[in-house]
Amino acid sequence: MYYFASDIHLGAGDEASARSVERRFVAWLDAVSRDAEAIFLVGDIFDFWFEYRRVVPKGFVRTLGKLAELTDRGIRVVFFTGNHDMWVGDYLRRECGVEIYTSPQLLTLCGQRVFVAHGDNMKIDDQPLLRALNATFRSRTLRWAFSWFLHPDLALKFGQWWSGKSRKSHNRADEEARRNGTGGGFDASLTEPLIAYAREYAATHAVDHFVFGHMHFPRDFRDGSLHVVHLGCWEKDPAYAVLNDRGELTLKKLES
Repeated sequence: MYYFASDIHLGAGDEASARSVERRFVAWLDAVSRDAEAIFLVGDIFDFWFEYRRVVPKGFVRTLGKLAELTDRGIRVVFFTGNHDMWVGDYLRRECGVEIYTSPQLLTLCGQRVFVAHGDNMKIDDQPLLRALNATFRSRTLRWAFSWFLHPDLALKFGQWWSGKSRKSHNRADEEARRNGTGGGFDASLTEPLIAYAREYAATHAVDHFVFGHMHFPRDFRDGSLHVVHLGCWEKDPAYAVLNDRGELTLKKLES
């Protein structure tokens, strides 16, 4: 079995909320590890993460310990960076044994071709400000300057502020979309840009399933041979995906 989760946003919100989400995530990791061949963490696992050469953010000990335990047991854990944890270095690889990818990957799992990406920098050609921000924050020069000219306390304080600002903006957009959606519920149009990306990609590549995070709304979209799964945000709509031995990919809501 292969499992996929994203947008845990560890460290977000007040201390009690953050601890509750982390405990839930660790319990999920423990549960799925019973039959998992691999666990794919599809971005924004941390609400903010930045590594100095000898300094990493404090906290997350339950998560880091569990990840190390899983890889020590021989379970493959694959970490895709998202827009909140794009500055992951080699600490998680060295200390926890996880594989790290900074770009989308087309994987073969259970005989199926599975495209996996966080989805934060896709279909944004018509959003110049967002494109500029993406390019800026992925700049090696900025990362180097951030590391060498800011004390870790200041760097992390800024990063947490910026991540919180971004998350609140995303939450406001989510709530507005919910209000504008049919019956005040989920507005499926929020996921359309990534579905459009998948449709274009599938026109020139053989893909059986697409898995995305980022949009914070769980959705299992099927249209003919096109299958796109959007994972949920664990703060509001925790959901994950499972690929079974028959090559069937399903979206599951996390039970309370």
